[in-house]
Amino acid sequence: MTRSDGYLLDNRQRAAGERFDAFAALFDPTTFRHFESFGVGSGWRCWEIGAGGTSVVSWLAKKVGPTGRVVATDIDTSRIAAAARPPVEVRVHDVGTEEPPGEGFDLVHARLVLVHVADRARALRSMVSALRPGGRLLVEDADPALQPLVCPDEHGPDQQLANRLRQGFRKLLADRGADLSYGRGLPRLLREAGLQRVHADAYFPLSSPACAALESARIQHVREQLVAAGFATDAEIDRHLSNVASGEMDLATAPMISAWGRKM
Repeated sequence: MTRSDGYLLDNRQRAAGERFDAFAALFDPTTFRHFESFGVGSGWRCWEIGAGGTSVVSWLAKKVGPTGRVVATDIDTSRIAAAARPPVEVRVHDVGTEEPPGEGFDLVHARLVLVHVADRARALRSMVSALRPGGRLLVEDADPALQPLVCPDEHGPDQQLANRLRQGFRKLLADRGADLSYGRGLPRLLREAGLQRVHADAYFPLSSPACAALESARIQHVREQLVAAGFATDAEIDRHLSNVASGEMDLATAPMISAWGRKM
């Protein structure tokens, strides 16, 4: 992620930990499936960008073992500092403005990062340049514009309120420079960056406890901004959080699009 006073979802708030836990529950199986298909194993050198939480870093550390290396970077490393022991190296780093923290990586990975970066093109070039010949890049990002609803089955007032809040959340993101349709362009962008054997897929979770946990954490994280911008009242947000906690709502997240390719 890029340093910006306008970044909406900073890592310092308590709800950030809940978001990372929900991301892990929702998306780790997809991410790890791709890693397995690449053959990530002993001795690999990996760069994990915008690490946020520790689930991906810990998985990679076990796979690469003592002869490998995992460089975990973020603009705020407070939540991954505990993982900083061999083979993991934790660095404060801005992928959108700084040079890569090394070269010759076998794997470079960013999940739910580039959509928030101001200079995405520069970040992507940096990621490709850090790969060794034959190395793999995996970029995974949401595409909220592709599926903008938190309640696709909008059958009543509670679902309508939820979707209004999601619309407000999307507006807050866009106002801070997030590209809400970035995910769908990833295969093309990887090809344009010179990668070969580019493929992509998408995962669209719907109606799971992790979807509810993520929705609750997001709304709590941006509650003040939603009220200040006039998207909802405190009473409406309390009502929505209660609805989410009830377990009676079928909640979705934006599709996460995974695109990967090889540097030749």
